[in-house]
Amino acid sequence: MPKRTATIRRKTKETEISLTVNIDGKGDSRITTDIGFLDHMLDILAKHSLFDLELKAVGDRIIDDHHTVEDVGICLGQGIKEALGDKKGIRRFSNASVPMQETLASIALDISGRPALVYHVTFPAGKIGNFDAELVKEFLEAFSTNAGINLHVNVPYGSNTHHIAEAIFKGLARALRDAVRIDERVKDVPSTKGIL
Repeated sequence: MPKRTATIRRKTKETEISLTVNIDGKGDSRITTDIGFLDHMLDILAKHSLFDLELKAVGDRIIDDHHTVEDVGICLGQGIKEALGDKKGIRRFSNASVPMQETLASIALDISGRPALVYHVTFPAGKIGNFDAELVKEFLEAFSTNAGINLHVNVPYGSNTHHIAEAIFKGLARALRDAVRIDERVKDVPSTKGIL
Protein backbone atom coordinates (compact mmCIF):
# COMPACT_ATOMS: atom_id res chain seq x y z
CA MET A 1 0.00 0.00 0.00
CA PRO A 2 1.40 3.46 -0.85
CA LYS A 3 2.26 5.75 2.03
CA ARG A 4 -0.62 7.96 3.03
CA THR A 5 1.27 11.16 3.74
CA ALA A 6 1.10 14.77 2.61
CA THR A 7 3.07 17.97 2.96
CA ILE A 8 1.26 21.30 2.76
CA ARG A 9 2.78 24.74 2.63
CA ARG A 10 0.69 27.89 2.85
CA LYS A 11 1.93 31.47 2.83
CA THR A 12 -0.32 34.50 2.92
CA LYS A 13 0.03 38.07 4.18
CA GLU A 14 -1.38 36.81 7.49
CA THR A 15 0.27 33.42 8.08
CA GLU A 16 3.04 31.07 6.99
CA ILE A 17 2.46 27.38 7.64
CA SER A 18 4.27 24.15 6.86
CA LEU A 19 2.60 20.85 7.72
CA THR A 20 3.40 17.19 7.17
CA VAL A 21 0.90 14.47 8.12
CA ASN A 22 1.15 10.68 8.01
CA ILE A 23 -2.25 9.13 8.68
CA ASP A 24 -0.70 5.69 9.18
CA GLY A 25 1.62 6.92 11.91
CA LYS A 26 2.09 6.30 15.61
CA GLY A 27 0.70 9.52 17.05
CA ASP A 28 3.98 11.43 17.11
CA SER A 29 3.80 15.21 16.90
CA ARG A 30 6.07 18.23 16.65
CA ILE A 31 3.86 21.29 16.70
CA THR A 32 4.68 24.98 17.05
CA THR A 33 2.06 27.63 16.45
CA ASP A 34 2.93 30.00 19.33
CA ILE A 35 -0.65 29.49 20.52
CA GLY A 36 -0.24 27.25 23.53
CA PHE A 37 -3.80 25.92 23.71
CA LEU A 38 -3.90 25.18 19.97
CA ASP A 39 -0.60 23.29 20.24
CA HIS A 40 -2.11 21.26 23.10
CA MET A 41 -5.25 20.41 21.10
CA LEU A 42 -3.22 19.40 18.03
CA ASP A 43 -0.95 17.21 20.16
CA ILE A 44 -4.09 15.52 21.48
CA LEU A 45 -5.45 15.12 17.95
CA ALA A 46 -2.22 13.47 16.76
CA LYS A 47 -1.91 11.21 19.81
CA HIS A 48 -5.43 9.82 19.70
CA SER A 49 -5.78 9.59 15.90
CA LEU A 50 -2.35 7.93 15.60
CA PHE A 51 -1.50 10.47 12.91
CA ASP A 52 2.10 11.69 12.83
CA LEU A 53 1.94 15.46 12.58
CA GLU A 54 4.66 18.05 12.07
CA LEU A 55 3.47 21.63 12.01
CA LYS A 56 5.08 25.04 12.16
CA ALA A 57 2.88 28.10 11.94
CA VAL A 58 3.74 31.78 12.20
CA GLY A 59 0.91 34.29 12.09
CA ASP A 60 -0.13 37.87 12.67
CA ARG A 61 -0.87 37.28 16.34
CA ILE A 62 -0.39 40.97 17.08
CA ILE A 63 -3.96 41.26 15.71
CA ASP A 64 -5.35 38.08 17.32
CA ASP A 65 -5.15 34.29 16.96
CA HIS A 66 -8.00 33.95 14.44
CA HIS A 67 -6.00 33.86 11.21
CA THR A 68 -3.47 31.35 12.55
CA VAL A 69 -6.11 29.00 13.96
CA GLU A 70 -8.21 29.13 10.78
CA ASP A 71 -5.23 28.63 8.46
CA VAL A 72 -3.92 25.71 10.50
CA GLY A 73 -7.38 24.13 10.09
CA ILE A 74 -7.20 24.75 6.34
CA CYS A 75 -3.76 23.12 6.07
CA LEU A 76 -4.64 20.12 8.22
CA GLY A 77 -7.78 19.54 6.18
CA GLN A 78 -5.86 19.79 2.91
CA GLY A 79 -3.17 17.46 4.25
CA ILE A 80 -5.60 14.74 5.30
CA LYS A 81 -7.50 15.02 2.01
CA GLU A 82 -4.27 14.68 0.02
CA ALA A 83 -2.98 11.81 2.17
CA LEU A 84 -6.21 9.87 1.63
CA GLY A 85 -5.75 9.97 -2.16
CA ASP A 86 -8.63 8.28 -3.99
CA LYS A 87 -10.00 6.93 -0.66
CA LYS A 88 -10.18 3.35 -1.91
CA GLY A 89 -10.76 0.87 0.89
CA ILE A 90 -11.38 3.37 3.70
CA ARG A 91 -14.14 2.83 6.24
CA ARG A 92 -15.40 6.38 5.49
CA PHE A 93 -17.93 6.77 8.34
CA SER A 94 -17.23 6.87 12.05
CA ASN A 95 -18.40 8.28 15.33
CA ALA A 96 -16.98 8.58 18.83
CA SER A 97 -18.34 9.72 22.17
CA VAL A 98 -15.59 10.86 24.50
CA PRO A 99 -15.99 11.86 28.16
CA MET A 100 -13.74 14.43 29.79
CA GLN A 101 -14.62 14.55 33.47
CA GLU A 102 -18.08 16.23 33.61
CA THR A 103 -18.24 16.72 29.82
CA LEU A 104 -19.30 14.44 26.98
CA ALA A 105 -18.52 15.20 23.32
CA SER A 106 -20.07 13.18 20.52
CA ILE A 107 -18.46 13.36 17.08
CA ALA A 108 -19.80 11.79 13.88
CA LEU A 109 -18.16 12.16 10.50
CA ASP A 110 -18.33 11.07 6.90
CA ILE A 111 -15.34 11.44 4.59
CA SER A 112 -17.74 12.10 1.75
CA GLY A 113 -16.14 14.87 -0.27
CA ARG A 114 -19.21 16.97 0.63
CA PRO A 115 -18.11 19.15 3.53
CA ALA A 116 -20.46 20.44 6.18
CA LEU A 117 -20.11 21.29 9.85
CA VAL A 118 -22.99 20.83 12.27
CA TYR A 119 -21.94 22.27 15.61
CA HIS A 120 -23.99 22.14 18.82
CA VAL A 121 -21.61 23.39 21.50
CA THR A 122 -22.02 25.95 24.25
CA PHE A 123 -18.96 27.14 26.12
CA PRO A 124 -19.62 28.47 29.63
CA ALA A 125 -16.65 30.85 29.36
CA GLY A 126 -15.36 32.83 26.40
CA LYS A 127 -11.69 32.15 27.07
CA ILE A 128 -9.44 29.20 27.83
CA GLY A 129 -6.46 31.03 29.24
CA ASN A 130 -5.75 33.53 26.44
CA PHE A 131 -7.44 31.40 23.79
CA ASP A 132 -10.85 32.47 22.44
CA ALA A 133 -13.17 29.48 22.79
CA GLU A 134 -15.10 30.52 19.65
CA LEU A 135 -11.98 29.67 17.62
CA VAL A 136 -12.68 25.96 18.16
CA LYS A 137 -15.58 26.30 15.72
CA GLU A 138 -13.46 28.34 13.29
CA PHE A 139 -10.81 25.61 13.29
CA LEU A 140 -13.37 22.84 12.72
CA GLU A 141 -15.09 24.79 9.92
CA ALA A 142 -11.81 25.34 8.09
CA PHE A 143 -10.72 21.74 8.69
CA SER A 144 -13.94 20.05 7.56
CA THR A 145 -14.30 22.27 4.48
CA ASN A 146 -10.78 21.59 3.27
CA ALA A 147 -10.77 17.89 4.15
CA GLY A 148 -14.11 17.32 2.41
CA ILE A 149 -15.61 15.92 5.60
CA ASN A 150 -19.18 16.10 6.86
CA LEU A 151 -18.58 16.68 10.58
CA HIS A 152 -21.15 16.73 13.37
CA VAL A 153 -20.06 17.93 16.81
CA ASN A 154 -22.47 17.66 19.72
CA VAL A 155 -21.74 18.43 23.36
CA PRO A 156 -24.94 17.75 25.33
CA TYR A 157 -23.45 18.77 28.67
CA GLY A 158 -20.32 20.12 30.29
CA SER A 159 -19.46 22.95 32.65
CA ASN A 160 -15.72 23.48 32.07
CA THR A 161 -14.69 25.22 28.86
CA HIS A 162 -11.27 23.53 28.70
CA HIS A 163 -12.84 20.09 29.19
CA ILE A 164 -15.39 20.74 26.45
CA ALA A 165 -12.73 21.73 23.91
CA GLU A 166 -10.48 18.83 24.85
CA ALA A 167 -13.31 16.30 24.60
CA ILE A 168 -14.12 17.63 21.11
CA PHE A 169 -10.55 17.19 19.88
CA LYS A 170 -10.24 13.72 21.43
CA GLY A 171 -13.53 12.68 19.88
CA LEU A 172 -12.49 14.04 16.49
CA ALA A 173 -9.22 12.14 16.75
CA ARG A 174 -10.89 8.83 17.57
CA ALA A 175 -13.48 9.23 14.81
CA LEU A 176 -10.81 10.11 12.23
CA ARG A 177 -8.65 7.20 13.31
CA ASP A 178 -11.48 4.78 12.59
CA ALA A 179 -12.82 6.44 9.42
CA VAL A 180 -9.47 6.51 7.57
CA ARG A 181 -8.70 2.86 8.37
CA ILE A 182 -8.44 0.50 5.45
CA ASP A 183 -11.11 -2.21 5.59
CA GLU A 184 -9.94 -5.27 3.67
CA ARG A 185 -13.55 -6.06 2.69
CA VAL A 186 -13.91 -2.72 0.91
CA LYS A 187 -12.40 -3.35 -2.52
CA ASP A 188 -13.03 0.04 -4.06
CA VAL A 189 -14.27 3.48 -3.06
CA PRO A 190 -17.04 3.10 -0.44
CA SER A 191 -19.73 4.90 -2.43
CA THR A 192 -22.43 3.86 -4.86
CA LYS A 193 -21.26 6.81 -6.99
CA GLY A 194 -17.83 5.22 -7.40
CA ILE A 195 -16.08 8.38 -6.26
CA LEU A 196 -15.68 10.36 -3.04
